[in-house]
Formats: sequence, C-alpha cells, structure tokens
Amino acid sequence: MILEDQRVLHEDLERLEQAIADRILEDPKHIRDRLNRDHQISGFLSRIQDQSKRLIDIYQDKDGSRAQEIQTISTGDPFDAFYKQLHSIKDFHRRYPNEPVENLERAYKRRAPGEDGPAPSDIDNMFTGEEGYGRFFDLTIPHEDYLNLPGVKGARRLTYLQYLDTFDTFAPPQCPIRRPDKMTDAYFRYVGGLADYLESFMRRTRPLEDLDKFFASLDAEFDAAWERDEIPGWTAEAPQKSGPAAPATEGDGAGIWCPDCQKEYSNENVYKHHLSSKKHKKAAEARAASGEEASNGVSNGVASKQAAIAHRLKERAVAEREFRIRKLASAMQTERSDTRVNVERKAGMTDRERQQELAALYAETSEPAGGKRDDESDSDGEEKIYNPLKLPLAWDGKPIPFWLYKLHGLGVEFPCEICGGHVYMGRRAFDKHFNEAKHIYGLKCLGITNTRLFNEITGIEDALKLWDKLQRDKKQEKAGTENVVQMEDADGNVMPEKVYYDLLKQGLL
Repeated sequence: MILEDQRVLHEDLERLEQAIADRILEDPKHIRDRLNRDHQISGFLSRIQDQSKRLIDIYQDKDGSRAQEIQTISTGDPFDAFYKQLHSIKDFHRRYPNEPVENLERAYKRRAPGEDGPAPSDIDNMFTGEEGYGRFFDLTIPHEDYLNLPGVKGARRLTYLQYLDTFDTFAPPQCPIRRPDKMTDAYFRYVGGLADYLESFMRRTRPLEDLDKFFASLDAEFDAAWERDEIPGWTAEAPQKSGPAAPATEGDGAGIWCPDCQKEYSNENVYKHHLSSKKHKKAAEARAASGEEASNGVSNGVASKQAAIAHRLKERAVAEREFRIRKLASAMQTERSDTRVNVERKAGMTDRERQQELAALYAETSEPAGGKRDDESDSDGEEKIYNPLKLPLAWDGKPIPFWLYKLHGLGVEFPCEICGGHVYMGRRAFDKHFNEAKHIYGLKCLGITNTRLFNEITGIEDALKLWDKLQRDKKQEKAGTENVVQMEDADGNVMPEKVYYDLLKQGLL
C-alpha cells in the first residue's frame, strides 16, 4: 500500500501542475475573476508543498516499511501480497459502503460558469462592499478608533479623506498624539488593529506573492533600526515615562516627567515651580507611604531598572506596529490613491446611486474563460448603454451623471498646439497634461529643455518667443558678468570698478 500511496501522490502532483498551467493561460477581465484564479493557484501551490513533503517522507523511509514492502513483493509470493491488499480494500468498503471515490481529474478541473451549478468562490465573502474586490481600503473602523484616542479627542477632528492621507504619519506636527499618550492600551489596540488590517488586505489581494518573506524582511529591518536607535520618535534619548525626569528644550516634542504626580511638563521653569507646590509634596508623601519608593537605595535602583526595561519593551511593541503600518502603506500606494479618488467620487453621489452601484458590482458575472464564440453576437445577453450626450464612462462602464459632468467642466475644450493639436476635456485634465510625457516631448522637439517655466503655454509661437527671450537674458547676464572691470586697492583687495569708486567717494579707501 505504500507504493500505491506513492503513485497517488505523484499523480496528484501532476494533476496540480496541469491545473495551475490551465489557469495561468486564462486572462480574466474582471478583478473578481482574477482574484479567484490567483487564490485557486495559491491553494494548489500549498497542496503541492504538502504532498511533496509526504512524498519525501516516503522516499526517505525512516521506519523501513517501504523497503520491506518492496522486498515482500519481489522475493515472496506476489499473489499472496495481492490478495492481502484486495482483502483490505474489500473490508474497507464493507465498513464504509457510501464512501465516495476521489476523482483527481475532476477535482482540479476548471468548471465553466453554468456547468454543474456555479463555480465555488470565496471572493464574494472575502471583501467588504467598500473594498470593491481589493481595489480600495476600508478604514472606516480604524478612523473611528483614531478619533476616540485620548490624544486626539481635544485636537482637530480629521475627516475620512484627511485620515487617508495621514494614517501612516506618527510624528509631530502631523500627528497630535504625544509619546506618553501612545503608551495607553487604547492606542496599542488601534495601531495593532490597523497593522493587522493592512497585512490582511495585502494577503487577500496578492495571494501569489511571497508575503511571508516580505513580512520577515520588515521584521529584520525594524530590529536593525531599533538596535541602531533610528526609529523616529522612539529614540532612547527621548523621555521615559517610568524613568527619572530629563529636561528638554521647548519645541522638540519631549518634556520633563514627574514620577510622583504621573504628569509631563514641557517647560523646565514650570517643572521647577511644580516641585515646590503642595500638590507635588502631597503626591510624593503618598508615594513614599505606599512603599513605592523603598528606603533602601539598592532595591529602589533595581525596581527602577526593571520598570524602565518593561517600559522600553512596551515602547518597542508600539514602535514595531507603527513601523509596519508605514511600510505596508508605502507598498500599497496605488490602492491608497484609488481609495481617496473613490471616496471623493462617492461624496457627490446620492444614497440611491450608491446602493445601485453596489448592487451592480455584486451582480456582475464574468465571461467564459475562452471569451465569446465567433457565432455569438456582441449584443447577446448585454444591455445597450444609452448615452446620447456622449458622456465619459465611469469605472463600471456606464456614463457618469450629467451633473458631475458639468461640475468638473468636462464639456470645456482646451486645445494644446504643442501636443499636436490634442484637445483636453476639462480643466483638471488640461492642468495635469503639462507634467505628462507627451507635452514635455513636444517642448523638447522645439529645442526647449527647461520645461518647468512653460506651464499654461500651449502655442508653439508663444513657447519659442519665451524661450528666445530667456536665452537672450541669460546671455546678457553672462556677458555682463564677464565684462566687469576689476579694480584693486592699496591693500590688494579686488572688486568691481563701480564698487571701487563708490568706496573711494566715501573715503573708505
């Protein structure tokens, strides 16, 4: 039976390789179908690793059972071994009469839509409606948690759009949360949840990448930066909450910590005045009476050292999560920018339009893997889009609302002669095209190298006139610098002729 298990494993590996090859040849158009294909391939790769480990264990034959079975078949009575296996198979099916037979060919075969029911897919349950099958972030819950943090309640409340731009910024002045406020359990849960969401989002949208290696490199990079004390905002020189007070200058984000009152002071004079206050003296006496400060200096030093070590370990945990959030956000800049555009777009829609868009997203079905047949008409099964005003199409292939078309001024034409007479629809596209490669290439064809000075210029004649004027001014400035007459005074100081005569008239030479 060991040889039969070995044969089945080899067959399973070949079936898995063929299934992966069949899916790689596909090119789905919808993002849901692409993710479904990638997750299936990822599952096949994981099964290949598991089956390969089992196969390696059989070949290694640590218990010697495989060698014993081969010897029994080759030297003993082959019919005896055959009937023993046949008896065990019949006995198994007699005990489990309804056990289905595993069909490897059917298990990994890709089923077309509509064949034996819908093809199994977990993609629909993997993403929320706001995520749009992995195209956008859904940070509404982290945004609410951020607004409820202790250091943010009294600060300016960020909108969701502003939060999308600053959720990976943890240093002042962009981040209003001070270092002592970051040691709270609420902040630790917030950064931990945000880091877990970004990691989960990356695993769901990039199933074929070696993410374990990527996350291991992040851990190694953080460990190296922490050992070099290079993590922004978490250096060892910054004040420790449980350590002694360390004076700091104003404006550097640090302060002086009072261990008796458990409070931080940003100004040294205020801290000195606080030491003589009744409140501080009462707090110091209460701390000494409670046994928090031992009379023995040695035991007090040991306790302070242990508290400082525990505090530093907690700081390391918080800093590690902030570091991971920054790196993950940097690795998913495309999704981040798309999320911001999507939020701005949805802000101008009514609730009914949002519901219709979400329903249309879930109702979309993918085409067969081979595309349409030649004998099928393009209009079969598809609804013709009514667009008499020739409005631009949105991401879902439908015309955008007319009010949005008027709001962005997409009906205003902006021609550009430098770009070959191309007409840009709307002010936004017109302003954006000055930094695009097509416009820059047109300027370089005219012999213009410094393209930054030619914004809002679309005519070839205007651009050439401005370039000629800039070149003449540059030549005059250079000629004026070269033709300056140099004078030397009695002390050997060299200066221009005009400066020399001015100083001479004033009696300074």
